[in-house]
Amino acid sequence: MPVTLLAISPGPSCYSRLVNDWVCPAYWRDRGAEIREATVQHLEITVLALLLGLVVAVPLALVARRLGWLRTGVLGLTTALYTIPSLALLPLLVPFTGLTMTTVVIGLAAYALTILVRAVVDGLDSVPAEVRDAAVGLGYGPARRLLRIELPLASPVILAGLRVAAVSTVALTTIGSLVSYGGLGNLIADGVRTDFRAELLTAAVLCVVLALLLDLILVGCGRMLTRWRR
Repeated sequence: MPVTLLAISPGPSCYSRLVNDWVCPAYWRDRGAEIREATVQHLEITVLALLLGLVVAVPLALVARRLGWLRTGVLGLTTALYTIPSLALLPLLVPFTGLTMTTVVIGLAAYALTILVRAVVDGLDSVPAEVRDAAVGLGYGPARRLLRIELPLASPVILAGLRVAAVSTVALTTIGSLVSYGGLGNLIADGVRTDFRAELLTAAVLCVVLALLLDLILVGCGRMLTRWRR
């Protein structure tokens, strides 16, 4: 049922303009398809942004760590990206990617780099030097040592950073409503614009639930990947 018809529709009283309750089961039932679609879109954008962020962050972190003179520049650049206001970043991308989901994913991935690049660098720095020396003594080349020794040992720190980035990205995904690809942010924006309390509260609560679920999933993945710690 369109929001514009709430005032004249004889529909459920709990989200009519005269009552406008915060909690309204009738709204969840009548607009269930819209809520599910927004939730799926929100999750899709978040996961794609995190994956893109990781794909970019790992090479940047490796370059920063191997070439010490670039370390400050790389970390400074990724930190500077986070200072760009979201209201400015997405419109800057629109001329290149249009009013699409890609615009939101790229913008959120850029913000995630601030956390992910530093997490990968710190994780690799946490690997004891004697462990690397032992791997070299056993004949491990640079690539094999990175994949078999350094990244597994660095994974607790990297996963901790990924958890922070995931929660942050879930929240920032709502800004995608600027280009009509904000997932639950679209519902939040509409709820604010129309003073539709049930829509606003439902979308906000679902954002929190998504953040908690992603965090729990990453905790589970971390335990599976770091069984050696137990």
